[in-house]
Amino acid sequence: MRLALVAGEASGDLLGGLLLAALRQRWPGLHAVGIGGPRLAEQGFEAWWPHERLAVRGYVEVLRHYREISGIRDALAARLLRERPAAFIGVDAPDFNLGLEARLKAAGVKTIHFVCPSIWAWRGGRVKKMAASCDHVLCLFPFEPELLQAHGVAASYVGHPLADVIPLEPPRAASRAALGLAETDTVLAVLPGSRRSEIEYIAPAFLEAAALLHRERPALRFVLPLAPGLRGLVEPLVARHAAGVPLQLLDGQSHTALAACDLTLIASGTATLEAALFKRPMVIGYRMHPLSWQLMKRMGYQPWVGLPNILCRDFVVPELLQGDCRPEALAAAVRSGLDDATGAARIAQRFNELHHLLKRDTARCATDAIAQVLQA
Repeated sequence: MRLALVAGEASGDLLGGLLLAALRQRWPGLHAVGIGGPRLAEQGFEAWWPHERLAVRGYVEVLRHYREISGIRDALAARLLRERPAAFIGVDAPDFNLGLEARLKAAGVKTIHFVCPSIWAWRGGRVKKMAASCDHVLCLFPFEPELLQAHGVAASYVGHPLADVIPLEPPRAASRAALGLAETDTVLAVLPGSRRSEIEYIAPAFLEAAALLHRERPALRFVLPLAPGLRGLVEPLVARHAAGVPLQLLDGQSHTALAACDLTLIASGTATLEAALFKRPMVIGYRMHPLSWQLMKRMGYQPWVGLPNILCRDFVVPELLQGDCRPEALAAAVRSGLDDATGAARIAQRFNELHHLLKRDTARCATDAIAQVLQA
């Protein structure tokens, strides 16, 4: 069987890799093609374009790359319409995938969207586009199928694959040993994002916050896991904004860093959910182009931006966004979190409850739903 997938960034590549592993277990002869990164490649995926070409966030940033991204989507649509896979699975990246899915569905190719766009948080009008684009949506969160079905979109709750992969009891000691960290070290994991645009806007503030914390607490240890291909971008920023800070740059290993740390300073996105599943306190920060920020802020429906807070429907962890995402404010929030053992235990309990809610054997649920679409 031949399936096509598009995963447009590191988080989508991670989810796509987990899904493809499950699909290949169910259909051992499966061949998958499209756009993806290293996690999909580990499962034998044939990438026609690398996922980094689509990893752009924010209206202004997308406009700069619009011609290139639009050209990739047109070329991919033409090729898929010639080759006619059994189904197309769009992994997140709704701005790219929903338009592609609409063209494929209109031509008779079955379309599945994996990860419901956050219509409950912002841009709810996309649900109309989903009805024209998706034969079925695989939802990560339990409240989403009912919202979609009310608009005529078939959907299934499959749980979150990361909740199956990340252990309920994080391997803190083993992870520290793997990174050369002592059990008694206080460790901050710094995760400034996986897209180039995020690194450019967010990393300087995060690194300057690390420098402030290092001056105050010289014994504090820092680890910064890097998405593939970003070391050359991050190293000069470290030299400029965090010279002399004992910052351990890791190639990948974000899960090891999250399991090992006492707290993480982290960019808003899927990584915040990973941190929550590791039961870690966090300080969420985010910056983007000012015009993109103004446009996105007007479309929001909820007071929260970070996924852990959205899912808990509470400010469980602090969010410092745009103008508030300043080194001094970030350092103060990290300092407060590191010094609050009672708060850390309370956060861990909330995130443990969230983990149980999202743990649903996603591999089986997702492949069952996909099998039904293929048989329809």
